[in-house]
Amino acid sequence: MTKVKICGLRRPEDMEAVNEIRPDFAGFVFAPSRRQIDKEQAAYLKALLHPQIPTVGVFVQAACRDMAALYEEGIIDLIQLHGGETEEQVREVKRLTEAPVILAVSVNGSEDVLCHLDSSADYLLFDHGKGGTGKPFCWDHLPPISRPYFLAGGLSLGNLPQALALHPWGLDVSSGVESDGKKDREKMTAFVQQVRKFDRKEES
Repeated sequence: MTKVKICGLRRPEDMEAVNEIRPDFAGFVFAPSRRQIDKEQAAYLKALLHPQIPTVGVFVQAACRDMAALYEEGIIDLIQLHGGETEEQVREVKRLTEAPVILAVSVNGSEDVLCHLDSSADYLLFDHGKGGTGKPFCWDHLPPISRPYFLAGGLSLGNLPQALALHPWGLDVSSGVESDGKKDREKMTAFVQQVRKFDRKEES
């Protein structure tokens, strides 16, 4: 089943919608961004979230001890490194915490994908630029990939069929399910429903 991560959640009403829609992951952005939230906000939102929906903390070159602390306090369940972190940094995070690690990779060519396939991160996430651009990268750069990965960058209902045809392990969506800079319940619902419909067809 294709996993869905809805990222950039920051309002109580976002939690209410997510609890109803039931994506596989809920993303909190701790890195500088218009979607950035702090520890206190994240703890409040986590308390509103259905306990079966894991939370992913998104960081850019953050201190390992700070990320580990958020995991240990139960505010996040996975750690996403989205600032060009090195293999050494990935290993340090994994040394300090048992949280699964997602390593984001900015894709400008197939070599960007190939050189990260041996990463010790639990999951790879392929994105456009530094992330949050609302634009997809050229998916032709993706070679056959045997390990679980998330596809990110400019995903929306408009290009979702093409994204699903690549058979990624997961999809990471943010701006594509927003209206006027805020999460849109109808768009989030339609996105998740279309993914589930695709999966049912693949299984039949």
